Amino acid sequence: MTNERSLDTIKQRIAELQLEHRGLDTMIEAIGMQSHFDELQLRRLKKRKLQIKDAIMLLQMQLVPDVPA
Repeated sequence: MTNERSLDTIKQRIAELQLEHRGLDTMIEAIGMQSHFDELQLRRLKKRKLQIKDAIMLLQMQLVPDVPA
């Protein structure tokens, strides 16, 4: 039961991060389409997007059961 709750919590967090990742995608695209944009802001958004991607990968690895080699 606790393990099942833990998995549900991980899945929920992955969904939240994926939503934020897509939002950043949209923001980055919108900023990139502007003729004058803040390069620093764009770099920060891209860095955050990569951090989110890494976090998603780590959480997804927790969902995969360990398989003995």
